[in-house]
Amino acid sequence: MLDLIKYIVNQFAENADEVEYKVVENGNNVDVTVLLKESDMGKVIGRQGKIAKSLRTIVSAASKKSGKRYNIEIKGKDEE
Repeated sequence: MLDLIKYIVNQFAENADEVEYKVVENGNNVDVTVLLKESDMGKVIGRQGKIAKSLRTIVSAASKKSGKRYNIEIKGKDEE
């Protein structure tokens, strides 16, 4: 599932090679934090969060078979 998240984020991020992913698994919950440059934040989140919401919807639909729930959080690298 992380490959799907990486693929979608890399389509929108200009500095795709500088994007970092932190994954924490808690039973059936998987928390994925996407860390990217401030200049890419708007591109990946989209107007009114439409791209981020779509990313969460796609991952939610794709993860139904695995029985895991993915929580995706998008942050700038300065916000750590």
